[in-house]
Amino acid sequence: MRAALRPFADAAGARIIEIDVDTDPSMEARFGAFVPVLLLGSTDGVELCHFHLDRTRVAAALRDIS
Repeated sequence: MRAALRPFADAAGARIIEIDVDTDPSMEARFGAFVPVLLLGSTDGVELCHFHLDRTRVAAALRDIS
């Protein structure tokens, strides 16, 4: 997912912050079965997709925040 996301983030000037869900019990409980998961914003942000990059949803989300 990281490699597929990079061009979208670069084009939008967005930062990608990776978090190891296994190091935080609340994050592991919430997302453990859905890793990798992509959130917009912070750790309590909107879930855009999990397992595979949803290009349409990511493009729309980045368009909406620019």
